Amino acid sequence: MGLNEKPLSTLHEKASYDLADFDVPAGREEAWRFTPLARLKGLHDGKAVPGGHVRVDVDAAPEVTVETVGRDDPRLGQVYVPADRVSAQAYTAFEKATVLTVPREAVASRPTVVTLTGAGDGAAYGHLLVQVEPMAEAVVVLDHKGSAVYADNVEFAVGDGATLRVVSLQDWDDDAVHVSHHHARLGRDATFRSFVVTLGGDVVRLSPSVSYAAPGGDADLLGVYFVDAGQHLEHRLLVDHSQPNCKSNVDYRGALQGQDAHAVWIGDVIIRVEAEGTDTYELNRNLILTDGARADSVPNLEILTGEVAGAGHASASGRLDDEHLFYLQARGIPYDEARRLVIRGFLGQLVEKIQIEEIRERVMAALEAELSR
Repeated sequence: MGLNEKPLSTLHEKASYDLADFDVPAGREEAWRFTPLARLKGLHDGKAVPGGHVRVDVDAAPEVTVETVGRDDPRLGQVYVPADRVSAQAYTAFEKATVLTVPREAVASRPTVVTLTGAGDGAAYGHLLVQVEPMAEAVVVLDHKGSAVYADNVEFAVGDGATLRVVSLQDWDDDAVHVSHHHARLGRDATFRSFVVTLGGDVVRLSPSVSYAAPGGDADLLGVYFVDAGQHLEHRLLVDHSQPNCKSNVDYRGALQGQDAHAVWIGDVIIRVEAEGTDTYELNRNLILTDGARADSVPNLEILTGEVAGAGHASASGRLDDEHLFYLQARGIPYDEARRLVIRGFLGQLVEKIQIEEIRERVMAALEAELSR
């Protein structure tokens, strides 16, 4: 299957299942200019050495059906068409896919946890499809761990009136490389809530995107990341408003410490001519805790209609506020503890929105461990 006739936007012009439709990135392209291509271990140019393995274990709620299917399953690829070369490589190379289905009007009684554990030195590829049928509700946790060179695509099909909440944890070992695309397609009056937590890995590039198949869709995309010395953590978001009266909210926050710690956040929102009544806002904030760390933050808003309910974006990167620290120190709190309190409050405002207590506590503990370094 070749290129789509309808481009995603002026910033996302290609979408194809065919790897040959994408040139090998050289690093000067807008989509790749922040990514350290030499550290992707060949995922971007076809030179990745095979032989790696990422085991997929699913602890599903009783109401959720779990299947392992082959590449020929007709449900795969119906929600998302790859939009860059690594995504197309993953779509071309995966052997088995995991399909989770929440039946019509079912309400999952507990979260479904998908644990992806990497092993081996070579590259591995994966595919996951989550189908939430009309009027159903579910919570899905994606927990990434271990060592891997891994590229995958994740499709979320959220039916009319359905609700899907997703928490994606990137808690890889220090040497892992992970390039992933998450795409959610929302039906009429559907609700999608995504929370991304990225802590581990050498290079992690995650691209969440949302599209609307009918009016009334509502998407929340939240994320927290903590970047240590030498790490490259990149999040590239796209919300494509092509239906009237839909909503989206994006809020990502990160903290960086150490030499060559690098965070990249790209937020693209498109409001098409037919998407009257759109209400959208995107926000990214970064705390740079030490010298030698760098945050690149680029919000983009493309509006093709004048009939919107609201549209805005904001981005800020900077040091800790000296006044906040002085206020706490003036009340007898030592500097190091005052610093931790400010950072904890900055990131914790979002972490508190994770509705799964066990995951919320795990994330806060991981952030505490980062702050104690």
